[in-house]
Amino acid sequence: MKIALASDHAGFRYKETIKKFLQQLGHQVVDFGTHSEDPVDYPDFVRPAALAVARGECERGIVLGGSGNGEAMVANKVRGIRCALCWNEESARLARQHNDANMLSLGQRLLPEVTALAIVRIFLETPFEGGRHIPRLQKMEPQE
Repeated sequence: MKIALASDHAGFRYKETIKKFLQQLGHQVVDFGTHSEDPVDYPDFVRPAALAVARGECERGIVLGGSGNGEAMVANKVRGIRCALCWNEESARLARQHNDANMLSLGQRLLPEVTALAIVRIFLETPFEGGRHIPRLQKMEPQE
């Protein structure tokens, strides 16, 4: 799977760990930055990652920050993105099963690394259930 990856400075360390983890699992990673712990503005990195997922250039995306909140908000402003802020394995499982989340947001300051990696694995392995959830997803689409 081709996965877009992005973070700000507060999520940089986990981004690098997750990048290695994904590569070990055989996934192709497109790293949109940031590339250090120097302070940056997360929209500069998260928006390009979300656009790549929305355009189909990447199948999924993972974004990280201190809490993951701002990153999820930025990603969800892009049409076609369903970015889930996850804090445990069950939240990741449900985000995929019920919401067909195509992006995952994680907060480095709020999760142990082992939990973050478990969430990533579940996010990648869990299929969307479809069925009764499809009409709900259609109702999420922006109304013009």
